[in-house]
Amino acid sequence: MFAIRPVVANVTTRSVGCQHRNYATLKEIQLRLKSVRSIAKITKSMKMIASTKMTRAQKTMEIARTFGATQTALFTNADTKPTEEGTTLIITVSSDRGLCGGIHSSVSKASRKHVQEKPNSQVVVLGDKAKAQLSRTIRNNIRLSFNQIGKATPTYTEACAIADTILNEKIEFDQAIIIYNYFKSVISYEAETIPVFSESTFSKSGNFDAYEVEDDVLENLHEFALANSIYWGLAEGHASEMASKRSAMENATKNAGDMIDKLTLTYNRGRQAVITSELIDIITGASAI
Repeated sequence: MFAIRPVVANVTTRSVGCQHRNYATLKEIQLRLKSVRSIAKITKSMKMIASTKMTRAQKTMEIARTFGATQTALFTNADTKPTEEGTTLIITVSSDRGLCGGIHSSVSKASRKHVQEKPNSQVVVLGDKAKAQLSRTIRNNIRLSFNQIGKATPTYTEACAIADTILNEKIEFDQAIIIYNYFKSVISYEAETIPVFSESTFSKSGNFDAYEVEDDVLENLHEFALANSIYWGLAEGHASEMASKRSAMENATKNAGDMIDKLTLTYNRGRQAVITSELIDIITGASAI
């Protein structure tokens, strides 16, 4: 009997140490579960907010798309084409917000591609996200940048303010290319361009004489075309951003749910191991008496 007691004591000591390790691990898993559940609640709420904003943004986008398509048809019917030696202005439409997938990278990549084709192009950036990406490669081409973009549904007043600033800065161009994210569906978008031409370029159109536009009207048309195109790009980009953010938050919520299931399974297995270890200690102690 004296020979058995030390053996029982050693087994109990090791078991207690094992229990402490298991309890510490279970405590860490509990804290991790609590953290992931909180993240899942946040992402689910953000998904619901993005869904509400996306519905409102789609209505604004449909109106802006109607006016934008009419304006584009004007340049198409007039057979307006840029000259080969003309200056180009690139307007990149982005926003200041993140957590929406690669929506900013798509317009930044398209802008860099256009600058590579025409290295002397000037760039105007709408939104801090695209500005940060473009500043790494084409910083010298950036002429103006605007922030506080994308906090709410874009308005035509904001587009007019941006257009007035560009015109007041005396940025001369024969053709302006507005790069934005075209809203295809709730889960799909792609970078597209909207062409805007200067007064001199439009007056040299093949079918310009058919419109009989006076000089003062031509100047107003140029200002309206620039503001209207910017508004179209902002509206399309905002709808695409909200859709992308909704998809991103939905995926994040789904991933958090998968992680919660795995952590719960791990926690239950660890708890069962602790209970089994305690039962073994009790049975071993009872057998030793």
